[in-house]
Amino acid sequence: MTDLRRHAPATLRNREPLLATLRRHLPATGLVLEVASGSGEHAAFLAAALPHLAFQPTERDPEAVPGIDAWCAGLPNCRPGLLLDATEPGWPAADAVLCVNMIHIAPWAATLGLMRGGAASLPPGGPLILYGPFKRGGAHTAPGNAAFDADLRARDPAWGLRDLEAVAEAAAAEGFAPPIVEPMPANNLTLVFHRS
Repeated sequence: MTDLRRHAPATLRNREPLLATLRRHLPATGLVLEVASGSGEHAAFLAAALPHLAFQPTERDPEAVPGIDAWCAGLPNCRPGLLLDATEPGWPAADAVLCVNMIHIAPWAATLGLMRGGAASLPPGGPLILYGPFKRGGAHTAPGNAAFDADLRARDPAWGLRDLEAVAEAAAAEGFAPPIVEPMPANNLTLVFHRS
């Protein structure tokens, strides 16, 4: 039998610190909508660790959905993968929105769509949580991030590390309060925006 699961090496490195941070910011109950679930490893890991929450993984790429479902198999609180393009409307309602390592490997329009979709999906006070590398004040926070940014932009000029301030401004335009900024290992950040 073919194993449909895909593997993203970064998941093993960041999932424990991410879980510890999410425990402080996710609601006690409800549905977490994960945008751009990729391999599905985070959705499965978080669903197993947080059984009081339901998880809805999503992906823009239909070929990724079977792998997501394979990771989440047997987890009653992890729903089947859903097709969702961050730039498109029509998101399901959720109590929290989580997006891990997407906005630097997508055009800026995906970040703007994430803010719009999150605002439409969440109740007042609901958190929109982003994880990944960011620039601050227009500058890289570490040499490794600068090299990573250059590599991303060489692959696709529309990609690249985003300025935390520009992301916060885009969130504010959709009615989110300024972010709680949580430093993470490997020069990453978790940003927690609450819908006003």
